[in-house]
Amino acid sequence: MKTVLVTRPEHQAASFVKELEQYGLNSFVFPTIEIRPVSGWKVPDLSRFDGVFFTSANSISFFMERLLQESPEELKTLQQLKVWAVGKTTSKDLSAHGIVTQPVPKIADAVTLMEEISGEEITGKTFLFVRGNLSLGIIPAIIAKRGGTCTELTVYDNIKPSLEASANVKKLLQDGKLDCISFTSPSTADNFFETIGTTALPKGVLLAAIGTTTANALVKLGLNADIIPESFDAPSFAKAIAQALA
Repeated sequence: MKTVLVTRPEHQAASFVKELEQYGLNSFVFPTIEIRPVSGWKVPDLSRFDGVFFTSANSISFFMERLLQESPEELKTLQQLKVWAVGKTTSKDLSAHGIVTQPVPKIADAVTLMEEISGEEITGKTFLFVRGNLSLGIIPAIIAKRGGTCTELTVYDNIKPSLEASANVKKLLQDGKLDCISFTSPSTADNFFETIGTTALPKGVLLAAIGTTTANALVKLGLNADIIPESFDAPSFAKAIAQALA
């Protein structure tokens, strides 16, 4: 049985592991980032903004949890704003709160999302970007370039794995027990290779990226993704990995 290393945060890994199991694949979960909420921030007055951007399920989870606890009256305002989401999963998580997002691009990355928004929707307007601490800053940069204003709100931190866990993964690689390493964000890739201390992998180990942004992160490390799904979601990702390992 082939084994896939899953680098997603632990609380998100279980669903992806189940997707892999449907194709007869074994998984080893090694979260290269641990997600922790940021303290000290307050839900802003959303009426100040023309729109809001969310790029991950984590940003929605931590933002909405605090909004509903501390400023539930802001939910109605958020439901009336233009809201953009990167990816179908992110959009679906927002819909659970009665928030209708703008059309989601097929390629789920920030660059494509911003390319599909007209300049008229940005120029002279003010936006809120809900983010994690390792955000690449693409959305605020493009908004500024187009003459808009963007307030960035960091609601969660990405924490790197322990030395003990890293040592276990190094041994699995050395012993030839991993057939594929899957990455679901640039930070999972960056943290993985920083943690193991090398980009040199045993021959035959495939690298899988859930989307082009993550694949580009591998390129910056001098590597190439062997697997990129047609649709950037977990079911498609699992299917593409299974096909490559067949």
